[in-house]
Amino acid sequence: MRNYIIIGILLLGVISLNAQDKSNEDMKQKIEDLVSKMTLEEKASLCSGRDDWSTKPIERLDIPWIWVSDGPHGLRRAPATNVPGYGDQLPATCFPTASALAATWDLDLIEKLGVALGEECQAQDVNVLLGPGVNIKRSVLAGRNFEFFSEDPILSGELGAAFINGVQSQGVGTSLKHYVANNVETMRMYNNSDMDIRTLHEIYLRPFEIAVKKAQPWTVMACYNRVQGIYGTESPYILTEVLKNQWGFEGIVISDWFAVVDRVEGIKAGMHIEMPGVSTFNDELIVEAVKNGELEASVLDALVKEILQVVLKAKSLEKEGVELDAQAHHAFARQVAAEAATLLKNDNKVLPITKKKYKKVAIIGEFANNPRFQGNGSSEVKPTQLDKVLDILNQEYGNDFKFTYSQGYSLTDDVDYSMIAEAKEAAAKADIALVFAGLPLHYESEGIDRTHIDLPPSHNKLISEIALVQENSVVVLTNGSAITMPWINEVDGVLETWLGGQAGAGATADVLFGKVNPSGKLAETFPMKLEDTPAFFNFPGEQGEVIYGERIFVGYRYYDEKKMEPLFPFGFGLSYTTFEYSDLTVSAKNIKDTDGLVVTMNIKNTGETKGKEIVQLYVKDEESTLQRPEKELKKFAKIELNPGETKEVSFELNTRDFSYFDGHRALWIAESGAFDILVGASSRDIKLQETIQLQSTQIVPLAYNEYTFFREYWDNKETRELLKAMVPQWIGNFVPEGKSLDDAVFNDFLIDNPIIKLPYVTGGEVDQQGVKDFIEKCKGITYTP
Repeated sequence: MRNYIIIGILLLGVISLNAQDKSNEDMKQKIEDLVSKMTLEEKASLCSGRDDWSTKPIERLDIPWIWVSDGPHGLRRAPATNVPGYGDQLPATCFPTASALAATWDLDLIEKLGVALGEECQAQDVNVLLGPGVNIKRSVLAGRNFEFFSEDPILSGELGAAFINGVQSQGVGTSLKHYVANNVETMRMYNNSDMDIRTLHEIYLRPFEIAVKKAQPWTVMACYNRVQGIYGTESPYILTEVLKNQWGFEGIVISDWFAVVDRVEGIKAGMHIEMPGVSTFNDELIVEAVKNGELEASVLDALVKEILQVVLKAKSLEKEGVELDAQAHHAFARQVAAEAATLLKNDNKVLPITKKKYKKVAIIGEFANNPRFQGNGSSEVKPTQLDKVLDILNQEYGNDFKFTYSQGYSLTDDVDYSMIAEAKEAAAKADIALVFAGLPLHYESEGIDRTHIDLPPSHNKLISEIALVQENSVVVLTNGSAITMPWINEVDGVLETWLGGQAGAGATADVLFGKVNPSGKLAETFPMKLEDTPAFFNFPGEQGEVIYGERIFVGYRYYDEKKMEPLFPFGFGLSYTTFEYSDLTVSAKNIKDTDGLVVTMNIKNTGETKGKEIVQLYVKDEESTLQRPEKELKKFAKIELNPGETKEVSFELNTRDFSYFDGHRALWIAESGAFDILVGASSRDIKLQETIQLQSTQIVPLAYNEYTFFREYWDNKETRELLKAMVPQWIGNFVPEGKSLDDAVFNDFLIDNPIIKLPYVTGGEVDQQGVKDFIEKCKGITYTP
């Protein structure tokens, strides 16, 4: 009987696959038929939006329009597609912003959040949600950091993929943004992200690559800025060569709003839809370019077919009668915010607050009564409800504790110190003081960058003054990105709550009072001071040029390389319990790059409280041809453990986890040699280590040219033979008596010159054509790194 069941399941699977194939073929044929019936003007019209939030329909052919909407941590659905929707948007659940989501390091949780967002999109008739943002947090000053995940490309990409998979599981598309190197708000419509090709691939393209390959977002949003001198909306290399040809992207590219500069160049590059729709001017340019031969009709046809694929799919997956369960989503938002809360300091076990330790609790700071719960700009959500810490504490904990409240500062005046004396008096009379401080809304916003990373002066002074009169002082932070903490040695506790969304107040209370054990960890480094940061000299750029002088040394990579202590390192976060790491094993200590590697370790909860630990695996290349970071995050996992419980954690590494990008050869290369496998609780807290030997099997082209130094040609056995045949007399001048040409001892100055200079250096033994012929012979030569 069991065999019949298995056969039946297999047959159903085959039938399902066949039906899917048939459906895909039918869709493809329908699209072909539609395009064949369209006029040139109609094709061009599909390449721009109808208005603020919709694509263009073609009623003559029953081609529908679809609704797109901000934002990454909650829906900002305008009342109609032709209005901006700022202030009059429909209510939706405001979840924590990306900087908070990243602190969870929880892929399952982020996917569930994506599901919730997808449900809300269906309930409000939105077809594509404009998110997530996976741009790298290159500088702590970037005004939009609250909207992005991390300084690390692996963490950013994995979180982005989880988010996309969740949203799209509900029949709603996403828009992976802002592609690519959109890391500064100052002059963002023109600034050029000037970096080498290796940095572009290893740091800035990598999160997009992970998200595209693991989740296939329906759309990718092209950025405002230029990248290597070319606008992101018109770069064939970024939009077609990398995104489509190398990564296999199957969706469409839309522009960021008002990002398009040259529409025809954008079409050529592979940029499908210009947003928003404001006039027919650029559509007419497309028509004219086809008519005069500047743009091939087949290029336009290909983009139109891909647009139709997304539009028709979106319409086919719309659900009728979906209603928003606002209360359930609010409760879930509270859970997410609690998972994001990051305990940075807990001296003397000042937290959690329990009846055994405290009775009178001073609540200080306007944020406790007037919360900042999200960022400023296009991602602004109108929440379905908004919790306040002061209300939550009185409602849920008021029977067990006596709370007093002092405003402490004004959110409209950064240097108003008039309320500090009253706050000090309240703190002195309490058993513990909770100071709610952070960055006011105008400190962080889309469109502007920060000029410093300090709290308002009134907040800093308030914290220091409270610490003078209350030994049990805890700072509860509200901010979207890293800050300095000049008072860090004056207080016992620091809880980072980020921008926790509409239910963040409840989550903060849950963590402070021990209902939830904090498990968040930093997805970005907190520096001691601004001057310590990697991009300090090159941010935000000047005269339209942003030099990425730190190259691949972004975030913790930089602090490791400089051997510099940050305030709090990447991956750091405390818990109310403790964990023990042990028994690190690898599947083999000698592997080929094609083998893969399984890394296993045990994690034990050695405390008395259930808790979650984020296990981080880094890889270090002990010796490399090119400069590499001290270590790089490759894998991570979040696990929950009961007191005394042990769980095994396992990671699988592949060749990319050992590779660097060789910009000269445009290849990811894993070199033979020793690699350290480092497992820890943060980038600066490595608990376990093992070393493996990797043997590369890659066949890599030499990729030498006329500007390659003579030394490199000489060091390679095969090209050395060709050199000996080309200029034997000149080489002979450097051969000791009685020795062969192979024993030549060259002057460093002479051989550290491009091969193109050889006619001059050799006195004419070879001419320019001879050098070109030599280079041509070298082209087929390969090596194993």
